[in-house]
Amino acid sequence: MRAFDAVGQRLSFTAGAQALNVSQSAVSRHIISLEELLGQKLFDRSGQRLVLTAAGAALLPEVRRSFDLLEQTMNAVSHDPLSGRPIRIHIPPSLLQQVVMPMIRAFHRDYPDVRIDISSSPVTGMPTTETDMAIVFDRPNIDDRITDLLWLVRVAPVCSPAVAAANTGKSLEQFLSDNDLLHVTLDGEVRGLLWSSFARSSGIELNTNRGLAFDTLSLAATYAMQSGGIALADIAMFAPEIAAGKLVVPYDAMVDDGFGYYLKLRADDLDDPTISLFRSWLIAQFAARQAG
Repeated sequence: MRAFDAVGQRLSFTAGAQALNVSQSAVSRHIISLEELLGQKLFDRSGQRLVLTAAGAALLPEVRRSFDLLEQTMNAVSHDPLSGRPIRIHIPPSLLQQVVMPMIRAFHRDYPDVRIDISSSPVTGMPTTETDMAIVFDRPNIDDRITDLLWLVRVAPVCSPAVAAANTGKSLEQFLSDNDLLHVTLDGEVRGLLWSSFARSSGIELNTNRGLAFDTLSLAATYAMQSGGIALADIAMFAPEIAAGKLVVPYDAMVDDGFGYYLKLRADDLDDPTISLFRSWLIAQFAARQAG
């Protein structure tokens, strides 16, 4: 398995052997033995470059994940035999900042012995980093992971009180046309996707190519509060800023844009009682917040 992992990561028998500090022939023998055990070829050796077969491509990430978990657990046990490995969770930045941070604080207070490693990056869908759980911003989809809807996104144009006051009496279409649109970039999507979707749902004409774009919704909302422009924001997520008067919703124009925040994890990870506990706790926290 180590030989397969080393070669599969590098797609080179030579580089894999060097990484393991063994001979290339030794690595080759180990992989041949693994292929004979599985009854499947793991690499296509026919071309100039080594290529994973379908079987190899399916096996490699699971081998990589298993080694990562084993290493983490061994490190944890070596430092504290009574503690397990930390739960690794990825959370989109805006949701983490606006909603989840107080939840994590409450969980840590109630379960101080459970360690959580949090990562965050502005990606749409699953992150590329290996995690135990991930809250993803995405449209509904079906894959091989357990998926729980935590938060259904409902958006409306928001701005500072000064911008709203300066545009009193305008139609929604004119209001949006006369001010900068603040975009949130989405992986693999066109720049104005969210504003175009909003305009279509609202039945208005809108040039969505103009304005500024930000990595996260939090940055776009902060710019709207401090510097002007109009952000298309999740109303529930920014309820505290709206209640405090830092942001206003000048038009009754809320729409479901098809996106939501989903908790995803592998089915076999639910065998871990700590992960199962944290999943149930998170779901309950989101349900309570939405009800509130």
